[in-house]
Amino acid sequence: MPFAFRRALVAACAALCCGTAFADAAKVPAADAGLLAAARAAQPALEQSLRDMVAIESGSANAAGLAQMADYTERRLIALGARTERFAATRGPGTLVQGTLVGTGKRRILLIAHMDTVYPANTLATQPIRREGNRLYGPGIADDKGGIAVILHSLEILKARGWRDFAQLSVLFNPDEEVGSGGSGERIAALADQHDVVLSFEPSPDRATAGAEGVLLAASGTATATLTIKGRASHAGAAPEQGRNALLELAYQLQQTRDVAKDVPGTQLNWTSASADGPRNQIPETASAGADVRISVPGGAQKLEAALQQKVGAGHLVPDTQATVTMSEGRPAYVADARGQALARRAQQIYAELDGRKLLLIPGTGGGTDAGFAARSGKAAVLESLGLAGHGYHARDEYVDLEAVVPRLYLVTRLLEEIGRE
Repeated sequence: MPFAFRRALVAACAALCCGTAFADAAKVPAADAGLLAAARAAQPALEQSLRDMVAIESGSANAAGLAQMADYTERRLIALGARTERFAATRGPGTLVQGTLVGTGKRRILLIAHMDTVYPANTLATQPIRREGNRLYGPGIADDKGGIAVILHSLEILKARGWRDFAQLSVLFNPDEEVGSGGSGERIAALADQHDVVLSFEPSPDRATAGAEGVLLAASGTATATLTIKGRASHAGAAPEQGRNALLELAYQLQQTRDVAKDVPGTQLNWTSASADGPRNQIPETASAGADVRISVPGGAQKLEAALQQKVGAGHLVPDTQATVTMSEGRPAYVADARGQALARRAQQIYAELDGRKLLLIPGTGGGTDAGFAARSGKAAVLESLGLAGHGYHARDEYVDLEAVVPRLYLVTRLLEEIGRE
C-alpha cells in the first residue's frame, strides 16, 4: 500500500473515531430486509464467480487471457439482459466490453471496472486460488475481479427485484487499467459524459488493514517523465578520454533532480528505470531514465517538467553532454466534487443500516484510477472504490475479505435504487 494511501486511511480512521464520519446509529433506519437477504443468498455464487475469473490469467499484456475475460464478462452481461458491444483498445491488446440496459426511469448510470491484472502468466502455479478462514486468495482477486463480481451480482439481485428505475444503465469493463488505460481512457471519458452518475469498482481496504471498508474521494493523476542524456561514444579501453559518458551524466542528473517535486505543489516524482546503449566495451553515447509521476493539481505536470528542465540545465558533471526532459501525461487526477461527496455520505448512511457498520471516506491516494477519466469533464457525479474489500494488491497473496461481500452487495444495490429515485 502506498504511503500516501496509508496516511489517508489514518486520517479517515481518525474522523471515524471522532464520530464525524458516519451517521448516528440512533437515527439510521433499519436495513432493507429483502435486499439484505438477497445479498446473503448471492454470496456463494459471487465466490464462485471470483474463482472462475481468477482462474483466467489476464495480465495487461496477456492477449489470450484478456480475450477469455472479455468472453466471460460479455456472457454474464447478456444473461442480465444487456445489449453488448466490444471495442478494440486503441493501444495494446484486449477489447473493452460494454453492456447497456434500458429502463423506465430518468437517471443514466455507468458502472466501470477493469479486467486486467499486474500478474504475469503462470502466476497461479505459485499463487493458487485458496481460502483461509474468511479470506479468499488469488492474483487479481481484489484488483479488480472483485469489482467485476460486485457489479455482476448486484445487477442480478436488482434484476430479480424487477428494478428498472433508470433511463439507461451501462457497464464498461476495460483491459488496460493497470498500464494506464492508454487504449481505453478516452472511451471511458466519452461514455461517462453521457451519464449522470459513474460508480467505479476498484477495491476498498479491508477492516484488518484500515479498521473499516471505505470509498475513495480523490486519487492522483499519472504521468511519465523521461530524462535523456546525449554524450559521445568512444572505445572504453583504448580511448575512454575521447568519450563523453552519458551514463555517468545520467547518474549525476538523477541525483540532482530527485527532490525537484518537493518545490512543485501537488506533484510527486520517483525515478524508477534507467538504461544506456552500446556494448560493454564502449563509452555510452546515450542514456535515459524514466520516472513515475503523480499529479493532484491542474497544470502540475507542465510545472514539474519546467522545473526538471531548469535543474538539468543548471550544470553538468560530464562536459559536452546534453540533457533533455520530456513529460507524457497519462490518467487524469480524480477528485470527487460536491455531488460525488454527497454520494459518499449517502453510502455511509447505507452502510450504517447494517447494525452501524462503519464506512471510511478516504480523502485520497497516490494511486491512479479510471475514475479520473470518468470525472475529467465534470459532467457526471463520480464515486470510487465500490469493489470488494481486500489487501495485497499487486503483491504476493492478494486477497478479498469474504465478510465484506454481503455489505458491499447491499451498499451497491441500495445506492443504485436511491440514485434511480432521485
